[in-house]
Amino acid sequence: MSKTLVIVESPTKAKTIRGFLPRGFQVAASMGHVRDLPNSASEIPASHKGEPWAKLGVNTADQFQRLYVVPKDKKKVVRELKDALKAADQLLLATDEDREGESISWHLMELLKPKIPVKRMVFHEITKEAIAQALAHPRDLNQNLVQAQEARRVLDRLVGYTLSPLLWKKVAYGLSAGRVQSVAVRLLVQREHSRLAFRSGSYWDLKAQLVGHGQGFEARLTHVAGEQIATGTDFDQNTGTLKKGLKVKLLGEQEAQDLKEAIAHQCWRVSHGQNKPTSRHPAAPFTTSTMQQEANRKLRLSARQTMGIAQSLYEKGFITYMRTDSVHLSDQAIAAARRCVEQTFGAPYLSPKVRQYTTKSRNAQEAHEAIRPAGEHFRSPQETGLSGAERHLYELIWMRTVACQMADAQITMVTVQLEVGEARFRSTGKRVDFPGFFRAYVEGKDDPQAALDSKEVLLPSLQVGDQPTCKAIEALDHQTQPPARFSEAALVQKLEAEGIGRPSTYATIIGTVCDRGYAQLVGNALVPSFTAFAVTNLLEKNFPDLVDTGFTARMEGTLDEISQGQGQWLPYLEQFYCGEKGLEAKVAHQEQSIDPTTFRTVALEKLPCVVRISKFGAYLEADYDGQTVKANLPSDLTPADLNPERVEELCQNKLSGPEALGTDPETGEPIYLLTGQYGPYVQRGEATSDHPKPKRASLLPGMQSTDMTLATALELLRLPRRLGEHPDGGTVDAGLGRFGPYVVWNKGKGERDYRSLKGEDHVFTIPLERALELLAVPKLGRGKRAPLRQLGVHPDDGEPVAIFPGPYGEYIKHGKCNCSLPEGKTAVDVDLNEAIALLAAKAEAKGTSKGTRKTTRATTKKQGAKPKKQATTGSKTTRSNAKAKTTGPEGKAPGSTRSKTAVTTTGKAKPVSHGHSTIPLTP
Repeated sequence: MSKTLVIVESPTKAKTIRGFLPRGFQVAASMGHVRDLPNSASEIPASHKGEPWAKLGVNTADQFQRLYVVPKDKKKVVRELKDALKAADQLLLATDEDREGESISWHLMELLKPKIPVKRMVFHEITKEAIAQALAHPRDLNQNLVQAQEARRVLDRLVGYTLSPLLWKKVAYGLSAGRVQSVAVRLLVQREHSRLAFRSGSYWDLKAQLVGHGQGFEARLTHVAGEQIATGTDFDQNTGTLKKGLKVKLLGEQEAQDLKEAIAHQCWRVSHGQNKPTSRHPAAPFTTSTMQQEANRKLRLSARQTMGIAQSLYEKGFITYMRTDSVHLSDQAIAAARRCVEQTFGAPYLSPKVRQYTTKSRNAQEAHEAIRPAGEHFRSPQETGLSGAERHLYELIWMRTVACQMADAQITMVTVQLEVGEARFRSTGKRVDFPGFFRAYVEGKDDPQAALDSKEVLLPSLQVGDQPTCKAIEALDHQTQPPARFSEAALVQKLEAEGIGRPSTYATIIGTVCDRGYAQLVGNALVPSFTAFAVTNLLEKNFPDLVDTGFTARMEGTLDEISQGQGQWLPYLEQFYCGEKGLEAKVAHQEQSIDPTTFRTVALEKLPCVVRISKFGAYLEADYDGQTVKANLPSDLTPADLNPERVEELCQNKLSGPEALGTDPETGEPIYLLTGQYGPYVQRGEATSDHPKPKRASLLPGMQSTDMTLATALELLRLPRRLGEHPDGGTVDAGLGRFGPYVVWNKGKGERDYRSLKGEDHVFTIPLERALELLAVPKLGRGKRAPLRQLGVHPDDGEPVAIFPGPYGEYIKHGKCNCSLPEGKTAVDVDLNEAIALLAAKAEAKGTSKGTRKTTRATTKKQGAKPKKQATTGSKTTRSNAKAKTTGPEGKAPGSTRSKTAVTTTGKAKPVSHGHSTIPLTP
C-alpha cells in the first residue's frame, strides 16, 4: 500500500488535518521554519567563520547568496521528518498558502532532498471539503512567491544588520532598526511632535434643554445675529487662534453669559425642520488588518494577541486562513452566511441581492478569501464549544461575516432649527427605521463620536411654528484637543493605507516597537519614548529614504512585482545595497560625519532643557539657578509627561536634595522619597563616602509616590521581615523583589524556596501560618501551567500522573514523558488506567524509534559507508506559538515568522563540512 507524507507547520494543524485524510497518509509538523540566516556568531558553521560576510549571513559580493543554518532545537524535528520520508512514496507540502508558507515548503525541499514525487497542497480552511479539494488539485511550488519572500528576508537582514550597529555606536547599545519598524516608529514620533507643538484654543457656546410635545430634547447654539459661532474645527492647532479668512464669531465667557441671560425668558420657535432618509451599508468581511483593528477596538486585544488567537482558530478548523488582504467570499461562504441570516434574524433581514466585495488593495490576491467561519455551514459561537478570547474573536468574525449579507440599515436624520431672540439653535436626531445589519454588527471607530453611528437620538415630532418650552440654558467652555495618539488599531490602519509592510507582519512590527523600548502602551495609546525621538532624528537626517513612507511603500510594490513574476530580485537588491548610492556605501560615508552627542540629544518644544540618551537611560540637562543640572529620568517617563513644572521639580530635587518624609525613630536617620531610573523608591539616610549604599526599597506595585507617608516608608525599609521558624527547619521571611512581594523559606546553606504574594495577602501583614500554607503548595515554576486534572500516582514509581493544557492541546504528563490525548477526548474522559496505557505506548514507540536509528547507524558503519553530510538549517519561531523574545539587530522577535534559525549556502561554493551550504537567491 502506498504511503503519503504530509508536512504542515504545527502539531495543532497536523492533528486537525489528520482527521480529514484517507488511510495511508501520515501527517508531520515542521514546527515552523526549519532554517534561517544565523542570528548569532555561535550559529555560524566553522567552515564560514572566517568569511567577512558570515555574520551578515548574505554574501553581497556573490549574487546575494545566503547562509542558512539549522538550530539545535530543530535538529530532532529534521531528523524525524527524514525518518518519516524514508517510508513514504509521495510527499505533500501543506504549509500555509501565503509567501511565507511557500518559503517554508521550499526550505523543506532543499533540506530533505526528497527522491519521491513532491507536490504543494494548498487550502484556506481546514474542513473535509477543502482538504478533499486540495488533495484532488495539488500544484508545483510557486517559485515567484519563494523569490519574493527570500528577497524580503534578505532586505530585512541588510537593513537591520547594517543600520543597527550604527545606532549602537551613535545612540545607545542594543537598539535596532528595521525596514518597516523604523517607519512605524517615525509615525509615532511625528504624531507626538504634532501634539507637543499643539496650542489649545478656547471658545464658548450655549446648550439648551427644551421640551416639546411632552418630550425633552437638547439644542446647541449655532448663530448669533446671523453670524456663525466658532467651533473646534475653526482653530489653527499650531497657534491656538482662529484660522485666517474664516468669517465666524468667537464667543467669550462674558458674551456667552450675557446671551444666556438675554434669551432666558424669551419665546422659542421652530423655524425649520428636515427629515433626511439615508442608508448604512455593512462593512466588508475581515482582512488581516481590519480584524486586528476591530479586535483592538472591541476586545482590547493587541495585534500580536489577535494573530495568535486567530492562528489557533484556523489550525483547529474554526476559521479560514487568517493572513489575507482579500475581502472576497466564495459562493459557498455567501450561501452559508445567507442561511445564517435567515435562521438567526429572519428573511426580512437578508439583503435582497448577494453582496460581493471588491478588494481595494492592488496587491491583494483574489484567489484568497476574507477571514470567515470555516466550512459550508457556519457554526454559531454557541455551537463551537470555545471559551475565553477564542470565543470572543470567533464571535467577532462570525458576526462580521454574517452581517455582510444582511439588509442595509434604514435611518432618518432629523434636523430642527430654533430661534430665540437674535440667537439660532440647532437640534439633531437620528431615528433607526429598520436596523438591518445593525442587529448583528456595527463597525468600531477610533473617534468616540463616530462610534455612535447606530445609536438612536429621538426628537419630538416638531413642526415649523411650534414653540417648545426652555427648561434650562447652560454656558459651556470648550478647549480644542491635540491630535490623538495612535492606538494599535489606528497604527495598523495607517500602515495599510500608506502601503507599508504587509498586514500579516503588523503584529510583529508593533510588538517589536514596544519590546525594544521605542514606545509603551498607555491605556490603548502608543506613546513614543525619548529613545524613539533620538533614533528617528538620526535616521531622518542621515537616511531619509529609509523612514519615508513613500519609499517603503515602493519597496513593497517591487516585492509584489517579484511575487507576480513581473520583477527581478537581483537587480533590485544590487541597486538597493551596492554601488555608490547603495545602503552599504551610505552607511560607511555617514558614519564618519555623525556626531554621537548631537543625536543622543533630544530637544523638545516648550521645555527649558534637553534630554540625553545614555547607556544607563535618559537624563535631562538644564541651566538652573546659574548652573548646569543633570537629573535621571524614570524609565517609564515619556516625552509627553515631561513639562516645565516636572523639569523644575527634578532640578530642585537634584540641587537641594529631596525633602525628608521624617526620621527613623530607631536610627535617627532621615527617610527620603527619591526617584531613580526605575521609578520612585524610599531611602534611609544619605549616601556618603563611608556609607555609599544606604538602605533602599522600591514601592509596592500600585503604590503612588504622592501617597507615601513616613509610616509606609518605614514598613518598606524593614523588608524583608522575619515571620518565624519553619516546622522542617530554617526560617520564613516576607520581602519585596524584582517580581513583586514574596514569602521565602530559608532552608540553609543558600537554599531558598519562594512563593509570590497575590490577592489579599500583603507583605506587611501576612502571618507565618498563611506563609506556610503558600509554601506547602507545589511550585509550578516560571511559565508552567497548573494541571487541568490530577489522575493519581503511577504504580511503577509513585510519581503523579496529570493532564495539562498545552499550546497544541491537552496532554498527559508523567515525569519527563508526555503524550497527547486521543482524538476527540478531553481531560474529563480519561482515567488513570487509560493514561498509564497511553504513556506506555508512547514510551514503547519512542524506544522503537531510537532502536531503529541505532540499527541503521550500526549497519552503515559495518558496511564502511560514510554518512552523507546534510545541509543544516535554522528556524525562527512558529507563528502559532512563538513567545515574545527579541533577537538580533533586525528588530525581529522569534514570533515574527514561522521558524527559529537556519543556515544553508550553495551555488559556486564547493561542498563544505558540517552540512552547511550556501544558496543563491534563485531557487
